Formats: sequence, structure tokens, C-alpha cells
Amino acid sequence: MKIDSHQHFWEFDKVLDKSWINDSMSVLRQDFSPAQVQPLMFENGIGGCVAVQADQTEDETHYLLGLAEKYSIIKGVVGWVDFRASDINERLEYFSGFKALKGFRHIVQAEKEDDFLLRKDFCDGISLLKKYNFTYDILIYPKHLKYAIKFVEKFPDQKFVIDHIAKPFIKSQIIKEWKEELEVFGKYKNVYCKMAGLVTEADWNNWTLSDFSSYISVTLDIFGTDRVMFGSDWPVCLPSASYSQVCEIIEKNTSFLSSEEKEKLWGLNCSEFYGL
Repeated sequence: MKIDSHQHFWEFDKVLDKSWINDSMSVLRQDFSPAQVQPLMFENGIGGCVAVQADQTEDETHYLLGLAEKYSIIKGVVGWVDFRASDINERLEYFSGFKALKGFRHIVQAEKEDDFLLRKDFCDGISLLKKYNFTYDILIYPKHLKYAIKFVEKFPDQKFVIDHIAKPFIKSQIIKEWKEELEVFGKYKNVYCKMAGLVTEADWNNWTLSDFSSYISVTLDIFGTDRVMFGSDWPVCLPSASYSQVCEIIEKNTSFLSSEEKEKLWGLNCSEFYGL
């Protein structure tokens, strides 16, 4: 089965932090549900998805878990919990009772501290994830990569995935520094990477398929075909591309892969990583 490793759902009026949805992203100022994306997925041969948190509350985690109970296309949930909390062990133990919950994410890219990932209280919480067999999605910008390297070095047995290939500057086609820092992750076999969110970093109104080729090739060179996974980042992709266009970006830029390698990219790696 083809699986979309990265989707978001929300009831817009209930989203606490709307600050990132600016006027150029006004199409996102509405509700988005699994019922809306399901036909788009099926049209592109995709049978399941992973729902990822967009709000930093435990209510958000429960909201996504509720959707997973209602919609069979949701094969797993990446939620949120406060890793800095004094009762983090108890919270993780509680959430371990939800079969659909596969891991967690924190919106590190929005934190004021560039080295937020290295905070002792945050790392103390992360150190407990493996105990409950939870994964962790790393959401960062290129400027955070040097800290993310030190972060993953602390937890050699923890399963990590870098979201959106760390959001390189695709619009301006800047690649050198991002590539050099991302290359370090190649040696850490516990770190995967999502080919998702690429179009959001491109020129929304003037991108072409070739704009993404170098970034996708670099990602494949670093992580190999065993540690990459497709993600649409729907509906965040919508200001710049439709669901089908996002699929096409990956399809056309990985056409040289073997059928076995494509199966890994489009579903098997996601299933293995999240234990779907």
C-alpha cells in the first residue's frame, strides 16, 4: 500500500496558533478533514496516511486520535506532548495506551532558541520515548541542522525522521550549506527523512518540476532508498500546489528508481518506521 507520511487536519476555529497562516496562505483558513483528502489520495493510488500535529496541545493529539478511529485511511498519528513537563513519563505512559499513536513532534522551527533541541529538559523528555516505542519527527529549518546533529547523537537508539528535508531554500536554489550539514545524518541509521513540504519552500507561483531535482537527489544520496518516505504535507501544500501536483513532483524526480525502491519510498519505509 502507498502511504502518505505527512498530512494535517484541523477545525480552523479551534486552532490555537493561527499566526503562521498569513494572507498569502488564506486558502488554509478553513476546516480540513480526512473526508476531503481521501478521494485525492485514491486518485493517486495512495491508500493510507499518517496524521501529524499542527497545534501544540494534548487536545490536538486527542483530536487526531479521534479522527483515526473514524477514518480508516489514517494508519497512524504523530501527536504532541510537552517534553519539558515534570510529569512527562506519566504522560507518555498514558499515551502508550493508544494504538494509533506512533510518535510525537514539537514545532522546533518556531522556537526562539536556535539550539532548542539541546535544552536539557527537552532532551530528558526525549530520552523516554524509546521506553514506550514512540518515534520523533524533527521539524526544523536549515539553520537548526548543526544542533539537530548533536541532538540525534545523544539518542542512537531512538527513531527519528527529519520533516520536509529540513526546509531548504528551494525558491532561491541555495543548496551547498544545507547539503553539507544534512550529509552528516547519512551515518545515523536511526534517522529517516520525509520528502514532504518541498513545494512550500519553492516559488509558489512559478515552480517547475526541475526546481526540486537536485534536492531530491541529494536526499536520496544521503539517506538511500531505505530511509526516505513520501509525504504530501496536505493541506499546507495548497497555496502552491494541488495534491496531484505534489505527487507528480516526487514521481517525476524519482522515475529512475527501481520498482522495489519506489515501493519503499511510497509506503514500505513509512510503515516500517512508524510500525503501521
